[in-house]
Order: sequence, then C-alpha cells, then structure tokens
Amino acid sequence: MQTAALVGIISALALALAVPLKEDGKKTEKHRPATYDSLDLGNYDLNLDNYGEVIDLSNYEENYDYGDLASKIEVGTLPPPTKSLLGPLSTTTGATEIPQKSPPTSTAARPQGPGLFGSITDQGLPTCLVCVCISTSVYCDDSDLEHIPPLPLETTYFYARFNHISKIQASDFTGLAKLKRIDLTSNFISWVDEDAFRMLPSLQELVLPENQLTSLPELPSSIVQLDARFNAIQSAGIQPEAFKDLKKLEFLHLSDNKLDYIPMLLPERLRSLHLQNNNIQTMHVDTFCDSRDHSHIRRALEDIRLDGNPINLSLFPSAYFCLPRLPTGRFY
Repeated sequence: MQTAALVGIISALALALAVPLKEDGKKTEKHRPATYDSLDLGNYDLNLDNYGEVIDLSNYEENYDYGDLASKIEVGTLPPPTKSLLGPLSTTTGATEIPQKSPPTSTAARPQGPGLFGSITDQGLPTCLVCVCISTSVYCDDSDLEHIPPLPLETTYFYARFNHISKIQASDFTGLAKLKRIDLTSNFISWVDEDAFRMLPSLQELVLPENQLTSLPELPSSIVQLDARFNAIQSAGIQPEAFKDLKKLEFLHLSDNKLDYIPMLLPERLRSLHLQNNNIQTMHVDTFCDSRDHSHIRRALEDIRLDGNPINLSLFPSAYFCLPRLPTGRFY
C-alpha cells in the first residue's frame, strides 16, 4: 500500500513538471526566426513601385542632407527604371539571377533623335547614361570617346577631356544655342569644321590645349576666352584680322605653338595674351598700340607673356607706349 502510494505521488509530480516544459518548448518554437529557405520568394519583384513597401524609407530624409549640393540634379539626367532591378530570386539555390542584356537586333530598331533622357548615341544609349549629366552640364572626361556625342539641347557646359577625339564637325554642336563652355583638353584634334564653333551664339569659353591643331577655327563674336596651348598652330593657320571683330575677347592663350609673329588688331578688351614658347622673332610697331595716336591707352592689356621666344623686346621700344606694363620676355 505504501509502495503504491509512493509511486502515485512520484507520477503526479512528474506530470506537473512536464506541462510547463512543453509550453516553454512551444513558445520557443513560435518565436524562432524563419530561415531563408522557408520564405516564399517565387513572386518577389523589387521595383520602383513597391520599393517603399519592401524597404522602410520613412527616415531617409532625416539621415541624409543634400542641401549643400551646388547644382540640382534633374530627373532628366537619371537612367530610366526597369521593370525589375534585380530580377526574380531563385527559391532553389538562394542565388540572385541577373537578367542578361540581349544585343540589339539591328540599327533600325534603335530609337533615334532626342528622347526623355537626352539624345541617342551610336550605341543606342542616351548620352547622359554614357557620360555624367548634372543639371545642364555634361561631363564625358576619360570616356574613350572618338567623336563628340549627341548632346541634350539644354547643355550649357560640355567637358570631354582626355579622350581620343580627332576631328570636330559642324553637326556636332548644331542647335546648342545655350552652350557657353566647351573643354576638349588633351585629345587628338587636328581638324575642325569652319562652322563648328562659329554658329554657337552663346559660346564664351573654348578650351583646346594639348591637341594637334595647326590652325585656329573661326570663332563666334560671343567668345571671351580662347585657350589653344600646346598645339602646332602656325601663323599661316590664323586668318588675317582673325580677332578684330571679337569685341568680347579677354583671354587669348596660344603658348607652346609654332607662331612666327604676334597676331595683329587685337581687341580692346583683351586682358591676357600668352604667347610664350613660340618662334616669334620680330614685332610690328602697331602690334599693341596705334603709332599715329599717342593719346591711345590700352588699359585692359596688363598680362603679355613673350618669354621663351627668340625675340629681343628691347629692339621695339615704341611698341609699348600705350600699355600699362611691359611684356614679359627678353630685353637684351
């Protein structure tokens, strides 16, 4: 009797202890994080429409402040969204399958002309996807370009430095009425169509150093700065009185070329004339001043560089009377 009672008491205690252990086991299993394999990702599609539902963007503006950016990035400079940014996720291997681009079937199938994101290049892509477009500035530096790409009509500043461009055609800048600056430093440009720059009504700065030019292109009357240093420009490659009608020209930099003499009839607003490291050996008495009018004072032209030329500046003392300061160069 006592043995049976003792067995009953022990069984009751064991049953009472077993109940909370089972409940704790259920609670632990209920809050266990789900594994990747247990998720149903068969219909998972991450795109710009459901992006806010997948990722919490409520505090995005609080974490990032772009108020200090100098230029506002316009929508037109961003690539068009695709239907799926990553493609479907595989449920068997867990790897991301990235869809491959199919090559264009034919040239005729490519869109032509300007579109929502700019003009279309020969590769079938908008220029602003090949280069970098910020507001109305287009940056194509060091992009292995062999020609000027089609530019958006609103372009005001264009940079294509350190490329392989060898020639510039008149059609390269057609219709770009707002273009103010062109920088083609360090290319292989040896030929420029005579109408390539002349027909740009707003062009103020033309930067062409470190190319292979042997002559100067015709310039629009709006030009303020011409930089064509480190080329092979000869005096015969500059038209007579080429700068006479350029009333707004202030900076003319033609150092490190093959000039034999100083260009004549320089505009009155010219402030800086750099001609160092050429082959200039002589100077006309009216190069800077009007020998018939000794009251004429050229107040703006304060920076004349003639060092590195074989000319002896002391042989032409009457050529400087209208200048605020003497040119830099050899006086012996």
